[in-house]
Amino acid sequence: MGVTKSEIFTAKQNHLASEFKALAHPARIAILQYIIKQDTCICNDLVEELGLAQATISQHLKELKQLDIIKGNIEGTSVCYCIDEKVWLKFKTELNEFFTEKVTANKCC
Repeated sequence: MGVTKSEIFTAKQNHLASEFKALAHPARIAILQYIIKQDTCICNDLVEELGLAQATISQHLKELKQLDIIKGNIEGTSVCYCIDEKVWLKFKTELNEFFTEKVTANKCC
């Protein structure tokens, strides 16, 4: 597939792909798990917790923020991140719908 052919897919397919992309990196999974565990966190905590560079953490946070899975508030010179519960529930529901679709094995496989 070329650089972008997203226009040939439905909005729902593109959105679901974006959600999977958000989960497609172990650092983003670790960030989400840490934020969920802490209820809230400051970006510097993530650097210490994950052992990744600040710039790397910022890039992963940007990916998560683009889908609104996380939200942040500026507190002085730091940004405090938390999970957006409404978006998280919607995200969870959409992924569950995808994985609960009935699959029928054909005899050809």
